[in-house]
Amino acid sequence: MADYHPIDLNVYPPLFQQFATYKTVIQGRSPSTIEDYLSDLKLFFRVHKKLKYSPDMPLDEIPIDDVDAEFLAKLTRTDIYAVFNYLVSERGNKVCARARKLSALKSFFKYLTTTENILKDNPVRDIDAPKPAQRLPKHLTVEECVDLLSAVQNDTESNTRERDFAMITLFLNCGMRLSELCGISLPDIDRDMQSLRVIGRGNKERIIHLNGACQAALNTYLPVRAAMADRIKKDDKNALFLSTRRNQRISQKTVQHVVYKYLEAAGLSHKHFSTHKLRHTAATLMYQTGNVDIRVLKDILGHEQLNTTQIYTHVSNESMRAAMDENPLADVQKKLKKDPET
Repeated sequence: MADYHPIDLNVYPPLFQQFATYKTVIQGRSPSTIEDYLSDLKLFFRVHKKLKYSPDMPLDEIPIDDVDAEFLAKLTRTDIYAVFNYLVSERGNKVCARARKLSALKSFFKYLTTTENILKDNPVRDIDAPKPAQRLPKHLTVEECVDLLSAVQNDTESNTRERDFAMITLFLNCGMRLSELCGISLPDIDRDMQSLRVIGRGNKERIIHLNGACQAALNTYLPVRAAMADRIKKDDKNALFLSTRRNQRISQKTVQHVVYKYLEAAGLSHKHFSTHKLRHTAATLMYQTGNVDIRVLKDILGHEQLNTTQIYTHVSNESMRAAMDENPLADVQKKLKKDPET
């Protein structure tokens, strides 16, 4: 599994530290999830303090070390609405970003009120989360996938071509998340290279089976990775994908940069695809073959609920056009009897 680096909790207020420890030890949340919680909470309370106490102070310089039980007890629903209004008007937070921050805040206050009884009132309990508009997931076509992989394969000047090709191949074939790909370690791949283990959301482990494309890409990359063995930092010696510049486990930011680079090289940057869109692509293409059951797809993607996976049951425009063309009235103009008076 991934060689996770510990989170420095000392930079957060004591109540944040206790909350993070509870989420990690009792609820088994992953380090990346904890970091997201803490980041959202830090931003929320910085905005709150800026609006109420320090309007002239730069947001990044506002301290939150005084956010204790007494401070939190004074937080009102009006204060919460004001923060989220700021996040929309000043930072351009979309629905999904606001929903995530509200989720972190709700989890934090539930811990303080229900779990530990540190606070009596929960000001965020009955606030409804914003609901994102239901949109069909954007994805690449098969032809665009080939163009993307060809852009990597043809980049003969790159010293990370084998690594980048393997990463994008795994995205397009396995539908894994960005954090899951970055977290893969060598022991996670079985001896026969038939499957690998990943850690998904909620620190849950699942097995992903490797098809021929994935096996071929990894077989090409692993000898290149082995040549780096002597330079790899001790904590990341088992990491599958490495930063050649830092000699450590590759970061999510670097993977995103690689994907953007080759999307542009393939002439696809105008479509605003991302690593997550590659996950959508894998899921959509698997389902559209007609041979993958929605419940199987749910397990492949690591979804908790089936309704999360059902967004991939959308029908492609090509399929809808073909269905319309199959209507026996599609060529009715050819069958109509001409008006004898014309």
